[in-house]
Amino acid sequence: MNRPLPAPGPALIAAAAAALVACSPGLDWRQVRPENTGLEALFPCKPLSHAREVPLGGATGRMSMFSCSTSGMTFGVTHVDLGDPARVTPALNELRAAAVGNLGGQETVLGPAGVAGMTPNPQALRIAVAGRRADGSALAQHAAFFAKGTHVYQASVVGTRLSDEALDSFFSGLRLP
Repeated sequence: MNRPLPAPGPALIAAAAAALVACSPGLDWRQVRPENTGLEALFPCKPLSHAREVPLGGATGRMSMFSCSTSGMTFGVTHVDLGDPARVTPALNELRAAAVGNLGGQETVLGPAGVAGMTPNPQALRIAVAGRRADGSALAQHAAFFAKGTHVYQASVVGTRLSDEALDSFFSGLRLP
């Protein structure tokens, strides 16, 4: 005797929808070599680029920015060649202070940046920032600050909810050949 299956309840429908969203291809990882940076990065979407002159480390330099947004997160890498080794450590400190200040948040140092090929520097760190948007809503950021020679980098992921898997993929995909 075959009986018809009962109609799925709201909980089952919600669970199925959540499973489908979790499997969606929102994060389409690709290896990127941002032009003139010497960096290899793994982005979950195609980054766009722009550049501008910024004061950093006691002088003005041309900073290149590469970023994309997907799944409620923005992934970005900035790069500037300072041309002077004495400017590297101050620049790493300034970038870190700006990242925390832009979110008006509290910083937690997660440890050394750990990017393959980077030049050792005590200020090459990975941090997490819990902050707020201008409207008061919560915003989180994970960022790494590192250098190779006179080239200074910031890699960051910003969003209201950050995926541990996305953070691991993005930060472990950074390399300086």
